[in-house]
Amino acid sequence: MHPLLKYSLRTVAGATVAGAACVAYAAAYEVRAYRLRRFNVPVLAPGSRPLRILHLSDLHLMPDQRDKIEWVRGLAALEPDLVVTTGDNFSHPDSVPLVLRAYEPLLELPGVFVFGSNDYYTPSRFNPTRYLWRKKGPRPLVSPRLPTERLRAGFAEAGWLDLNNAKGELKADGRRLAFAGVDDPHMHADRYEEVAGPADTSAEVTIGVTHAPYRRVLDAMVGDGYRLLLAGHTHGGQLCVPGYGALVTNCDLDTGRAKGLSRWGPSWLHVSAGLGTSPYARVRFACYPEASLLTLRSAL
Repeated sequence: MHPLLKYSLRTVAGATVAGAACVAYAAAYEVRAYRLRRFNVPVLAPGSRPLRILHLSDLHLMPDQRDKIEWVRGLAALEPDLVVTTGDNFSHPDSVPLVLRAYEPLLELPGVFVFGSNDYYTPSRFNPTRYLWRKKGPRPLVSPRLPTERLRAGFAEAGWLDLNNAKGELKADGRRLAFAGVDDPHMHADRYEEVAGPADTSAEVTIGVTHAPYRRVLDAMVGDGYRLLLAGHTHGGQLCVPGYGALVTNCDLDTGRAKGLSRWGPSWLHVSAGLGTSPYARVRFACYPEASLLTLRSAL
């Protein structure tokens, strides 16, 4: 055999083995290696004591994911002052009781929520790599409906505030917090005009909540004076490049903000990489599933 041909075959074989190893790692380990990330957010008035927010997103819970349920339940030990979930809680019509079980100890705490498309519709089969070339923005939703109202009722019965195209306030740690939220912008369900108007600056902190962090929503919230913005949807890129990060966000947010904390004008934006995936793409690479504990502190 010619030496160059032999070298080429070895190269192809090596690449194939390495690729198979990456897929096995992404599907068998990383997708279940749940992590808690911690951030300090200097957004409170000088002299304020800290306020802790547990931010959860994109569980995409399926009936066979008992390990995820128990991990989420364990987050109650953090004793946050407020729980925020930014949607895509479940992906199967039988999962509502499981979502409520996962959140059960957290439902005893003050909380707010918005929904994502996979709180309304079951996911459809797709090739996850298509996000590398498809046009950014929402895709048509033709999947069967999920029992959304059962989940909404479960959250509401616990006293959690429904922020789907709604404003509201609640108390956490004895302090009044003001919110504005929208339904999922990724499926054009956001109606910001219904919540538009100056934020209540007499509150301890003003918070804008959305599932998908589309720029039109973030800009509107910042323009109205919301100083902390919380979102999910991106899965942190889900399939990332080590040392580089996300290649896509599945919305018009830049990839540098696919997860974590950043500035958005005068406000702070936190995007959760979430805890799940589509049931048809149960892989994560260089992007661990996560929940976040945000400690709000005095601004300097």
